[in-house]
Amino acid sequence: MTTTLDFLNQCSAAAFAETLHGIYEHSPWIPQRAAEQRPFVSLAALKLQLQTTVRNASRDEQLGLIRAHPELAGKATVAGKLTSESSGEQAKAGLHLCSAEEFAALQKLNADYNAKFGFPFILAVKGPDGNGYSRQAIIATFSRRVKNRVDDEMAENLRQIHRIAELRLNDLLGHVPQLGNTIIAWSEIIGAWSDDADGLTCAYMTAAHRKTAAQLLAWMQEAGMQAHIDAVGNVVGRYLSDRSDAKTLMTGSHYDTVCNGGKYDGREGILLPIAAVKHLHERGEKLPFHLEIVGFAEEEGVRFKSTFLGSNAIIGQFDLGLLDKLDVDGIGMRDALHGAGRDVAQIPAIARKPEDLLGFVEVHIEQGPVLLERDLPVGIVTSIAGACRYLLELTGVASHAGTTPMTMRKDAAAAAAEIILCVERRCAQAPSLVGTVGQLQVPQGSVNVVPGSCRLSLDIRAADDATRDAALGDILREIEAICLRRQIDVRLEKTVAAPAAPCAPWLMQQLNDATARAGIPPFELPSGAGHDAMTMARITDVAMLFTRCGNGGISHNPLEVMTADDAEISAQIFLDFLRQFKPA
Repeated sequence: MTTTLDFLNQCSAAAFAETLHGIYEHSPWIPQRAAEQRPFVSLAALKLQLQTTVRNASRDEQLGLIRAHPELAGKATVAGKLTSESSGEQAKAGLHLCSAEEFAALQKLNADYNAKFGFPFILAVKGPDGNGYSRQAIIATFSRRVKNRVDDEMAENLRQIHRIAELRLNDLLGHVPQLGNTIIAWSEIIGAWSDDADGLTCAYMTAAHRKTAAQLLAWMQEAGMQAHIDAVGNVVGRYLSDRSDAKTLMTGSHYDTVCNGGKYDGREGILLPIAAVKHLHERGEKLPFHLEIVGFAEEEGVRFKSTFLGSNAIIGQFDLGLLDKLDVDGIGMRDALHGAGRDVAQIPAIARKPEDLLGFVEVHIEQGPVLLERDLPVGIVTSIAGACRYLLELTGVASHAGTTPMTMRKDAAAAAAEIILCVERRCAQAPSLVGTVGQLQVPQGSVNVVPGSCRLSLDIRAADDATRDAALGDILREIEAICLRRQIDVRLEKTVAAPAAPCAPWLMQQLNDATARAGIPPFELPSGAGHDAMTMARITDVAMLFTRCGNGGISHNPLEVMTADDAEISAQIFLDFLRQFKPA
């Protein structure tokens, strides 16, 4: 008989601990302590309390929990001494079928890992979707993580243990994250279509981009929406209300990617609401407002070096002059759109009227480690950071590396190094402030020549414009002083100036309420990354719901990961938000 949440809430503390005895490996103290916090309003709340119990435990207790887990394909596996739960999980990943080479690789990794960390390597081998990692993926993850620092790896092991426990709880209670599984499965389908043979690159109006758009269109139509692809390539689906006076609540995100990016950046914010609408449509459930989902065609700026093309068209601020821009192959944007069957003359007609809109709510993978480090599946965004970007060109004097005394050099690269440290130092002074020099070049550099020129980028972001601008002013003054002292000429070109976009408190509160009803304590955080919501903020109120990002918060990278269970929680919160939505 399947165990239920009601039973766990009502049974004795001893029965609670006994029922959950196999959830955390050889660690009965976890359910014993968690039992004191009953009742739990949801399965998510139960999972979170078990995780909190571990989080609040002593370091020795946490190490004991980690050491209670067996090595992957280790001695206990060979001897058949695993718990039934661990045995099934390792078998799911095919670890009992390792080739001699794979087994030898795992044994070597186990030995190296234990020697470095003093505890076993732990991985939830069923993976983010519960279907299991391949043996090759397990070995690759093992090889990557053995390079980590001890404290970071201890924290990652605990997160993997929580994922194992989550999957075991799902099995125990017969819980299937239907919406989350759909979102992950859809992500895998469109994530296989790329401009490159290796990795995921989906740039504006390429074959992979157009194929992705066609699939999003089909899923929207299957979900019960009126859908079309507009003149700039946005995929638009409308789930219509029966009310004659209905206004429109908008949601969505982008489906283009950076080069060699992740499967969920942007795309979660399209697929999740489609899955939610499909859920509503299958139940014949209508909303008292129109819900419009937009798969924005372009946000990343990869092909034509111009960002937010899709959302700028929606707000009526698409620069038609961009149609003449060329990609690296000399193909113009106008020709690319024409080749995709888009009529550029209709771009101005895409613009939405602000008076028709109730707001814009975007769901997005966090792309950072904040939620991950707090063991929270979701968070509510307070503000989307504004960014200022510059390109700097430093000019000194190229001279012989062997004959130019150190005190007489006009070294452009040394000035750049000092500028980078200045950026790092100044941007460490405020919580939401970040500064990055992501590009650094010494043109025509040679091993035996003092660098006469250097080019570098500068990106300064903060959740509010005042914090960002104060830091930027300090940095620009320091750049001037550094170059004056080192006798370096400097030329600055501003390439981006985007204001911060605060989220609307009334929308944030409704996301907070929906999160609390799901049994998750609401947590607010700023977004350091730019999103389509910051463009939409120019014509309507906006809000964002973040979903936890795994693998240390890595994004814009093939290692970007999100679990089906976290996607499920986000989808359920979004559905609840829609059902309880109250206009301003």
